[in-house]
Amino acid sequence: MSKKYPFKYDPLAWTGISGLQRTVLLFVVLPLLLLTALGIRFGLEQASQFQQQRLKDDLELIGRAISIPIGNALREGDQQAIEAALSSVFIIGEVYGASVFDVNGVRLSAAGTTESDLSRTAIPDLIVSTGQAQQGFSRVDGRNLFSHFMPLFDAGGNIQGLIQISRRASDFGRALDQLEIIAWLAWAVLAIGIICAVMLGHYGGVGRHVDRLLEHMQHVAAGNHAHRAALEGPTEVASLARGLNQMLDSIEQAQQELDQHRLAETRLLAQLKDQEKMAAIGGMARGVAHELGAPLSVIDGRARRLQRNSDTSAAQTRDLNAIRAQVARLTRTVRQLLDYSRPSAVQPRTTSLRQILDSATAAITPELDDAGRQLEVVPLASAQLPNITVDPARLELALLNLLRNALQASRSCLRVTVSQQQDYLRIDIEDDGPGLPEATHTQLLEPFFTTKPPGEGTGLGLAIVDTIAEEHDGELQLGSSDLGGCRATLLLPTNRESTA
Repeated sequence: MSKKYPFKYDPLAWTGISGLQRTVLLFVVLPLLLLTALGIRFGLEQASQFQQQRLKDDLELIGRAISIPIGNALREGDQQAIEAALSSVFIIGEVYGASVFDVNGVRLSAAGTTESDLSRTAIPDLIVSTGQAQQGFSRVDGRNLFSHFMPLFDAGGNIQGLIQISRRASDFGRALDQLEIIAWLAWAVLAIGIICAVMLGHYGGVGRHVDRLLEHMQHVAAGNHAHRAALEGPTEVASLARGLNQMLDSIEQAQQELDQHRLAETRLLAQLKDQEKMAAIGGMARGVAHELGAPLSVIDGRARRLQRNSDTSAAQTRDLNAIRAQVARLTRTVRQLLDYSRPSAVQPRTTSLRQILDSATAAITPELDDAGRQLEVVPLASAQLPNITVDPARLELALLNLLRNALQASRSCLRVTVSQQQDYLRIDIEDDGPGLPEATHTQLLEPFFTTKPPGEGTGLGLAIVDTIAEEHDGELQLGSSDLGGCRATLLLPTNRESTA
């Protein structure tokens, strides 16, 4: 079950700007624009001060230029010369008015718009007392003016009057207003350029790689755990992608290990159930075998005693032989049940394989003779046949079961071949019967599984052989023989140590 995450509304999502881009705009671009705006504001203030000072300096230069001819005309009392000098200032085109006052502030001559009387102001007294020029803003005839007042000196250096040069106050702001408009327009263009450059640069250098990384994560969130992110983009983004891939690899590995543990646990549970089932079957089989063993011995003894009776007819003898044959078959079945069900303590010791093989073939010979089958034994040469560390009784039991299975499946002959295969001794028992039945190797080795008709087999022969092979660290293999039938191969290690 996948975890559900609540949807979070983003009020700026409709703009198409990602959260990372908004962060860049808020913490990088906005401070940068504010700093540039402050810089422009400071620059405009400095430009305003510079512009005002320049205009004031212009008025002072004009006043100094006309102060000499006006001073001379004033000493001589030449009114026309004074008016001519005052009128000359308008040639420049930046002067709005000019006038001459005596030391008491009474206007003597004027050109343009100026103050009509300064006697009620403190300017004449300041100029007379300090001997320095004065400046100030005033309102004349409804207009705001800026005036520069300069003292006029006679030949003896005494102040004989003062000059007023005026210009409109708007002259100081007009040029600055135009400059301010240009500056803020340039700042707006610069701001737009910075925003576009940052957004495009961010998307090209970081944003598109982050978007792709988010797409990779969405694939993983959708359940595609085999998907891996591409290691591209800046080092940091590539590191994130690498970390994501490593995390997914770890999760996949952990999932695989968990699946393996679950599978192993399932197999162990199945094996435990099989073992419990087989233990129950084995206990039941052991009980049945013990219960049948004694009655079968009594039946075989009574039949043998009747056979020795001289009054027994030929027909009765045949019946007694048939009874003993069936008793022998049941006895073998009981013996197989006991061999499989009772726990065995394997006691391996170094012994001669030739002796075990001869004992097994001697035990099966009567059954071969009764069935009319030929047995061919092809062992290694006596000098090459090694001793082997096994439990002789258990190995003989395994060989007898394999020989008996081959006998039951054969048509005319059986073959036993002993060979050396690296660190294993190989014993092949083959027959010329119909071959392997249609069943898997695992099924053929399961207890009580048989392909024979009912009453002709218990299905324990190969299971007993497989158990004995495992007890000796060996292996039982089944295959096809070149005789046309089945080949059972018993592999036993030759380097197994004895515990005797």
